[in-house]
Amino acid sequence: MLQGLKLDLFSEDGFKAIHQATMDVLENHGVMIGDKEAREIYKKGGCLVNDKTGMVKIPEKVVRMALSTAPSKFYLYGRDGNAVPMECGGKVCYTCFGTGIQMCNYLGNGKFETVDSTEKDLINCGKIVDWAENIDFFSLPVSARDVAGKGMEDVHEMFTSIKSTAKHFHHIDPVGIHVDYYWEMVKAFYGGDAQLAYERPLCSLTIAPTSPLELCDNACQVIIRGARFGMPVDVISMAMSGGTSPVFIAGTLVTHNAEVLAGIVLSQLTNPGARVWYGSSTTCFDLLHGTAPVGAPELALISSSVVKMGQHYGLPTFVAGV
Repeated sequence: MLQGLKLDLFSEDGFKAIHQATMDVLENHGVMIGDKEAREIYKKGGCLVNDKTGMVKIPEKVVRMALSTAPSKFYLYGRDGNAVPMECGGKVCYTCFGTGIQMCNYLGNGKFETVDSTEKDLINCGKIVDWAENIDFFSLPVSARDVAGKGMEDVHEMFTSIKSTAKHFHHIDPVGIHVDYYWEMVKAFYGGDAQLAYERPLCSLTIAPTSPLELCDNACQVIIRGARFGMPVDVISMAMSGGTSPVFIAGTLVTHNAEVLAGIVLSQLTNPGARVWYGSSTTCFDLLHGTAPVGAPELALISSSVVKMGQHYGLPTFVAGV
């Protein structure tokens, strides 16, 4: 029961076909990398880099090397000392979803109002997650819109979150150049002990490639700095089948796989052994409404397939949606 439901949507041959198609994309087409420092890291790691176009071609041997150093298990730590295992094929864990920018407030008599979320809402969410035994760690659920535009909103949200819950904090909206501030907060909790802060991370980070096949400068900096500071990074593709990826699920999985592996390669070239998830919030594109439904049946099919891909690579997996 603790392992979750097993759902095999493709065979070993199916995995190999998707993997080989992905290697063809990475090695012969490449991924656009928007950050100069990241391109230098790829270049030193054996990738073919075109600085004029920003395209980086990643050989399969580099991908395999990265997969060999990425850990199959790591822990998320909270202020209370609790350690939640993230393990390939291990216990299924749960977190809250985000990041929302509005709250629906109940006014009584069946009436509601929808307003911008505030720091108080973030605090209340933290308290609820702290109480809920079935939620293993705290992902940024709503944005503190009342501090938006005043500078370093993401840093403020992290500080508010780690004060509001003793559970591990997962930052969904990190800013690459601000990861250094996250690191200073974690170090401060451990009394300035950098080694302890590295070994027992209180904060982890999510980045999403820009589909199709691009890692922007912010995503690259989050991956690079997260790897250096020991903060687990969730490389979570948000491709949309029929929108930013092929309409067929197999083709979407190839796009998804290439984006996630490109991010994992960057993390391992930066710091071999850096903690990473094989992540997904990939779904279909709703052609009628122009939205990305995270409750669609296609998301369930894609997420099940993504988990199997990640397990084949020996990585902890992270899938979003309901």
